[in-house]
Amino acid sequence: MMKYCLGLLMSLFASQCVHSQHDAGKNTNMDIVHPTDPNIQYIGRIDDSDPMHIVFTYPGVQIRTGFTGTSLDMMCKLHSGYFMAEIDGGEPFKISFLGNTIVRLASELQDGTHQAIVTYIGEGYETLPEFHGFFVDKGKTLAPATPLPTRKIEFIGNSITCGYGIEANSEAEHYDEKTANYYYTYAARTARALNAQAVVIARSGIGVYRSYNGPKTGDIVNMNTEYPNTLLYNDKVAWDFSRYTPDLVCINLGTNDTSTQGADSVLLLQGFKRLYQQVRSHYPKAKILLLSGCMMNGQQLQSAKCALDATADYAHNQGDAEVYRFDFTPHDGSLGYGADWHPSMRQHEKMANELIPYLQKLMNW
Repeated sequence: MMKYCLGLLMSLFASQCVHSQHDAGKNTNMDIVHPTDPNIQYIGRIDDSDPMHIVFTYPGVQIRTGFTGTSLDMMCKLHSGYFMAEIDGGEPFKISFLGNTIVRLASELQDGTHQAIVTYIGEGYETLPEFHGFFVDKGKTLAPATPLPTRKIEFIGNSITCGYGIEANSEAEHYDEKTANYYYTYAARTARALNAQAVVIARSGIGVYRSYNGPKTGDIVNMNTEYPNTLLYNDKVAWDFSRYTPDLVCINLGTNDTSTQGADSVLLLQGFKRLYQQVRSHYPKAKILLLSGCMMNGQQLQSAKCALDATADYAHNQGDAEVYRFDFTPHDGSLGYGADWHPSMRQHEKMANELIPYLQKLMNW
């Protein structure tokens, strides 16, 4: 919690260093560096068909670079939302592009070579965030980023994986972009603890066959229809699966399928089987872990577990021994709740502390 509070303080400091795009263009002390610079690393599903405008919708997309000099600014499309930034491994701080196109990430550093990591922490399927480049001190350049971790995880999930309401004060609050933060989720914490890259395909309310409060017969759009795409709800840009081959795929779905009216057990199992088959077809050597989320209990939890167990059994019967099961401890309010009864920050920390040792053993990491 102390680390989080420090991050908020630094976020407030960062907000004092925001430019307007017009002012930055006139700043003779800085040079623009375009998204095509080879020193910029990207993690996550990005649409770079227009290389000057990198578009993304999923939380967890990371932009990494080294830079020389004393300052670094970042440029995005207006209303691109919230990010967490880290400079030279220091405390993370939140920045936003809600009313700005250029945000200062660092200033008054010692003149030399530095590292920056910026992580998108929201859900951008409506706003379509775009990264447009960096500004560095006049005459300075970007520098090679720290080499990416060799370990790779893919997280497929719903609002829990997105960090819905994780910064809210109580369950009485409803969704607000300001309180969603992927950075503090079990997924992000797990990836950092294991020194692994993490690509996230997640959306609040989504299921393998049925969205939250959707018809029991299923929704036309679900994770199975969206998984092949680079951007959520956009089938015009297919994802090139050769761009990222994970060692491990963690699937945390079923909470929305089993919500409200409950799930049709046959359709739920079909949905999980179909998603498993998609994942396996693209990643023949990856381990696949099927998880039950912490928001379910009672009949809802039993329904989800039954489908997850049956999917694992199906894979094993097909000769696929690399499909595994893991259940998070259901939350009970002892660690508080996030918005709309979602897991709190402390609950996410508990989830990560449950998952990390399991994965260390499973992956020999």
